[in-house]
Amino acid sequence: MGFEMMKKRQVVYKREGSGRGSSTTSSSVVRNVRYGECQKNHAANIGGYAVDGCREFMASGEEGTNGALMCAACGCHRNFHRREVQTEVVCEYSPPN
Repeated sequence: MGFEMMKKRQVVYKREGSGRGSSTTSSSVVRNVRYGECQKNHAANIGGYAVDGCREFMASGEEGTNGALMCAACGCHRNFHRREVQTEVVCEYSPPN
């Protein structure tokens, strides 16, 4: 069974334009979310600081299951991993007829 890096993709569409036959501008924002290294402090209860060295979140189950939120490498919840959001904005312009 192979493990994949947990990625989440969120797409938001917004369409703007006036009703007077003018040009139409449409833009879309694409956000890719990636979860990096684990930042859970395993020595917090004794007043120290120690991380386990897990470099990347790997889901231990399929999307939509409880295992999708647990890391197969370190066993921590996805919230302990550093969240990286990459945003891409695409604008399209249609000139008036």
